[in-house]
This record gives sequence, structure tokens and C-alpha cells, in this order.
Amino acid sequence: MAVWAVRVALAAQFGVGGAGKLAGSDQMVRMFDDIGAGHWLRVLVGVLEVAGAVGLLVPRLAGVAAAGLVGLMIGAVVTNVAILGSSPIAPLAFGVLAAVVAYARRQQLVVLGRSVRR
Repeated sequence: MAVWAVRVALAAQFGVGGAGKLAGSDQMVRMFDDIGAGHWLRVLVGVLEVAGAVGLLVPRLAGVAAAGLVGLMIGAVVTNVAILGSSPIAPLAFGVLAAVVAYARRQQLVVLGRSVRR
């Protein structure tokens, strides 16, 4: 039950964050301007966040979605520290929560065609 609550909370966070990136909110446009990679990256990150949010709510996809969001948050932590010079606390916290979900749903993760279930 606790993992379900974390999944819902993360889905809400990533859904809203991804929608803001896709909608081109002023704050997101400025942030991606500061990153300097172009607005294609803002759109890509927005799509990945919204897809991850939806995936977290679908039981069969929750583990894979959470693992993908962990990767996305690793990139966000590195970007915050190395490029933006801002605090990595928020993406680090969301990444840790996504890792908890991925671990809890680890039986869904497939490595080289084999389940990681023991």
C-alpha cells in the first residue's frame, strides 16, 4: 500500500512537471535556455516525464517506468550541479523515490531476456 501511495505521488509530480515542459511554461523555457541544449530537450524530457507518470499508474509498467524515471533524475541531478549550479535535492529525492518503486517492482524488470526475480 505504501508503494502505491509513492507511485501516485510521483505520477502527480512527474505529470505536472512534464506538462509544464510540454506547454512551454516560462520557467521551463528559461531553465532549458540556461542548459543550452535546445528546446528539443525540453520537449523530450516533458514527454518522458508524462510517459513515466502514466506508466507508474499502470501496474504492469510501474517497475519499468520507475527505472526510466531514475535515469531521468540522474541526468537532472548532474545537470543541476554541473550546468545550472543549483541544488540537486529535488531531483535526487524524486530519483530515490522512483528507485524505491523500481526495487519494489523489480520482478517486472527484464535483463537480457531474463527476469531479475530470485
